Amino acid sequence: MLNTLKRIIGLKHPFSVPFKPFSTHTLTKSQLESLVLDQYSDGTFCSLLQHVVTLPSVLLTACQNISYSAHSTATTTTTLLTSVSNHFSIDQMGREISQNKFDISSCCVRVAPPSPSGEPLILPNLKLKVLIEAIRMVLEIVYDKKFVTFSYGGRVGIGRHTAIRYLKNKVTNPSWWFNISFCPNKFDEFNVDKLCSFIGKKIKDDMLIDVIKKLFEYQVVRVELGGCYLGRGFPQESGLCSILINIYFDGFDTQVQEMKLQMNRKNPKFELTELDLNNSKVFYKPMKLYAVRYLDEILLITSGSKVLTRVLKDWVLDFLEGNLGLKVDRVKTAIHSAVSEKIIFLGMELQAVPPSVLDPPMSEKAIRARKKYLRQKEVRSLELRNARERSRKKLGLKILSHVFKKLKQSKNGFKFEFQIENEVRDIFRTWADEVVQEFLGSLEERWNWHRRLSRGDFLSLRHVRDQLPQDLVEAYDKFQEQVDKHLMPNKARMALEEEERREREEEEQKYSELTVDDLTKLCMKVSAPMELVRKAVRMAGFTNNMGRPRPINSLFALEDADIIKWYAGVGRRWLDFFCCCHNFKMVKTVVSYHLRFSCILTLAHKHESTKTEAIKHYSKDLKVSDMNGNKEVYFPTEKDVKMMGDKNLSDPKPVDGAMSLALIRLASNEPSHSCVAHFCDSFDTITYRVRLLQNHLNMNPLDEAHCVKGMGAIHGTLHQKCLPLCADHINDLYMGKVTLQDIDCTSFVEVD
Repeated sequence: MLNTLKRIIGLKHPFSVPFKPFSTHTLTKSQLESLVLDQYSDGTFCSLLQHVVTLPSVLLTACQNISYSAHSTATTTTTLLTSVSNHFSIDQMGREISQNKFDISSCCVRVAPPSPSGEPLILPNLKLKVLIEAIRMVLEIVYDKKFVTFSYGGRVGIGRHTAIRYLKNKVTNPSWWFNISFCPNKFDEFNVDKLCSFIGKKIKDDMLIDVIKKLFEYQVVRVELGGCYLGRGFPQESGLCSILINIYFDGFDTQVQEMKLQMNRKNPKFELTELDLNNSKVFYKPMKLYAVRYLDEILLITSGSKVLTRVLKDWVLDFLEGNLGLKVDRVKTAIHSAVSEKIIFLGMELQAVPPSVLDPPMSEKAIRARKKYLRQKEVRSLELRNARERSRKKLGLKILSHVFKKLKQSKNGFKFEFQIENEVRDIFRTWADEVVQEFLGSLEERWNWHRRLSRGDFLSLRHVRDQLPQDLVEAYDKFQEQVDKHLMPNKARMALEEEERREREEEEQKYSELTVDDLTKLCMKVSAPMELVRKAVRMAGFTNNMGRPRPINSLFALEDADIIKWYAGVGRRWLDFFCCCHNFKMVKTVVSYHLRFSCILTLAHKHESTKTEAIKHYSKDLKVSDMNGNKEVYFPTEKDVKMMGDKNLSDPKPVDGAMSLALIRLASNEPSHSCVAHFCDSFDTITYRVRLLQNHLNMNPLDEAHCVKGMGAIHGTLHQKCLPLCADHINDLYMGKVTLQDIDCTSFVEVD
């Protein structure tokens, strides 16, 4: 069966040309899977480092991954290979790794802190980043399908919004919940050895495990639980962290999954028919366990008793501390009521609420507004219908007048140059049908005409009928039958009353179902933490203490376009991150009002003008002219913000990195340097100096009293560092499309 699977994966297309793993061509995912599966034997993978990672095609694919993530201009294999060759030789790198001669320590760059009391940062150079990405690709193929379904983060297509979508759609009637709060601690030797032992159960490759240990030893790869930097695109996070965290917690995830299945098996099974469900007054709420883990953030939810939740919590803490050797903050890891208490998870507020909170019924004001709109719509329809009838009447009179005039002037009869009798007849027939249908659709008109034609007629009197000819009486009776048949609206009125009764019953049934659901069902409400958002807006300087927009003086050194791009990057990050929240409108207000007018005020104060003059020059959409004089819009327009909503499943980066970073363009005569983006060979660069928000405000990011809870920060060692960037990558960095993790921060330039 394994050989068959290998053949299926290896031969993706029946007419595809088989690839050569030693050639310098990038690999597709199926081809890479085939290479990894070739090393599978007796339930384990062997020699992955020598036979897979060291292949030039695999290393080139790793180069492609990190270059595409940085929006590099390398679009073909040839241009990518040329760009990589300008930095190092892939073949030589593969031989060094295969022969265990690759020196990891020489590829590590120590970035000194700006103050003596600070902590240095060890960063990998571009060559070592390629090796880390190649190892990550191989580990992803080995483990990704093995992870449980509630393991999110570091996986393709399974990110924050996927986890939130699961909580909103699958979690019902939650009673108690708690999230695991880890004490800020780094992986020590014990944790690294345990991680390597977990990897060794699936992969028999001492060289690969030795490389992973060296990466931890030289602090190139650091895993710090309880911090606020994982999954945020910060440079201190390695690309290997996510997959290693998922591997480390895989045993814990498996145990929780077994507990979920065991609890589901214990729940009694009922087979109720639809009639029983409609007539039943008993509501069955089985005990369930829900779990979501995004890297080091763990949330456990139960729909049962608090005693069960307490037992679950004790087991979880004992497993994490005993089996995994992790430090858990038992004080902050507390059980909360899902109904009366909110909990913050993945940077969003969660609370169990009745369904009417998520989909509230129309208020009396909304109902009045809707009725008013329907009346206005009916009046407009009546006005259009009357205008159409007037136009038809005028047109008909003109046609008849014209025909009568021609007939009167002509001696030999009126002759048409074209035979249009059928067309005219069709037009008049269409008009007549519309008039008849409109008449028959009006019950009042039918009643009026029926009353006129059937009441007060002397032919209905018996002594008069006896004196009249029989033919006349029969003709009158037939006429009266046709009047009753077509004009008496009893059936139409009965049908209308039946329709109104059915609508009323459906509305009552719907109201009763909603009322019962509100009393018996709880759903998950996901909201943006607006208090924390407003605190972040005030801390970054977008607003003053009164909550009104204000300029940011530290951005005056930027170009006008760069100022707008910086604001646009922060705004778009916020909109993308909170688009799945119930109170997304409030986030839109923050972006559309506070950020927009803070940008306008910053531009106005920079040029020593007024807000009105800045709006007149840039407009409210903050349009800026490029080199050719064309207007470009970077900041989301007011119309775009109004149209935004819940998007596709994605894993957006939080706003931390974009809001805490400012790049100041230097006016110097330094020679041009190569762009620090991965494998970007452009020398048409400009040097920018990094300014970090926490250093500018002189505050500690871990101090929750002065900083925003749950908000991460870029490592302080990069403050005042100078980075040469080309026009494309500085634009992507400002707009938040790439982060400092996607560029080579070890290639900074020393500028006095």
